[in-house]
Amino acid sequence: METKNHLSTVITMTEFNTPLGPMLAGATTEGLCILEFKNRIRLEKELADLQKLLEATVVYGKNKHLVQTETELTEYFAGSRKTFSVSLHTPGNEFAQSVWKALQEIPYGKTCSYKDQADRMNNPRAIRAIASTNGRNRLAIIIPCHRVIGSNGSMTGYAAGIDKKKWLLKFERENSDIPEGSLFK
Repeated sequence: METKNHLSTVITMTEFNTPLGPMLAGATTEGLCILEFKNRIRLEKELADLQKLLEATVVYGKNKHLVQTETELTEYFAGSRKTFSVSLHTPGNEFAQSVWKALQEIPYGKTCSYKDQADRMNNPRAIRAIASTNGRNRLAIIIPCHRVIGSNGSMTGYAAGIDKKKWLLKFERENSDIPEGSLFK
C-alpha cells in the first residue's frame, strides 16, 4: 500500500531587516507565501496555520523567491520600487483570492476604505468579510492591506501595529506623485 508523504512541501524561511524592524519571510518552490513583521500579533499561529494548510515543513535558508523578495524590499524601502514582481503562493479559497487581488490593485501612494474595496469587488454587503480576509493576508507590503483605511479616514487595524501602517502610508505618499489624501475608488 502506497502512503503519501504529508510533509512534502517545504517552506524555506529567512529574516530580513527593514527600516521598520525585522520581517520573517517564507517561500515554497511556487513563490513567496509569508512576509510578516516579526512583531505581528499571532505570528506563530499564522505560521502554524500556513504549515498545516500546505502540509509543509519549515527549513531555514534561502531560495530564489526569497532572494528576489529581499532585493525588491530593499528597492521598496529605498523609494524606487512601487510594485512587486516576485512569484506568490497564496493558498486560500476563491473569495480570499479575490480580496487579495483587489488589494494588489490599490496603487502605490493611494488608499481606499473597506467600503470602497467592497464596492470595487461588486460585493457591497461583504464589508466585514472583506476586512476579515484583509487581516488574513500573509504578505505584508507586497499585498498592500496597509492601504485600506476607515471610511472616515481613520487608521484601522494593522496586525503589525498602527504605527507601521502610518509609516508605510506616509512613506509611499512621500515617494509618489499622488497628492496627500488621494483615495483610490
